[in-house]
Amino acid sequence: MDATDEEIRSLLDAETIAVVGCSGTPGKAAHDVPAYLQEQGYDVIPINPNRDVVLGREAPDSLGDVADDVDLIDVFRPSEEVSSIVDDAVKRRQRHDDVEGLWLQRGIRDDAAADRARDAGLVVVQDRCLMVAHREFRG
Repeated sequence: MDATDEEIRSLLDAETIAVVGCSGTPGKAAHDVPAYLQEQGYDVIPINPNRDVVLGREAPDSLGDVADDVDLIDVFRPSEEVSSIVDDAVKRRQRHDDVEGLWLQRGIRDDAAADRARDAGLVVVQDRCLMVAHREFRG
């Protein structure tokens, strides 16, 4: 079941967005979308095990290494990796009670993992660009 417009608007109220697979390479969607979100005032936590700093901020290796509260997890990893990311998100929600939603960017989908995330209380958006949705709903 896709997130409703109301649920998407609620996710856009997030303050802190952890971006799994955030790239340090301008011109890639995994860099440009988080940069746009940062410009819009979101606190973007770039998660990238191959870089120490992305978007001017320290980049943790994994979601489990993020010490700050996280409202939304934005995913720029292949669909095959979504299941383990959902496992991490669910564990984080159980420990910190801070994650409200999971956003899988355009081209990324795993229905079974999305169902597990929903069962854990997360709002899930699949195969949709967060930047496009922000422009659509917050223009």
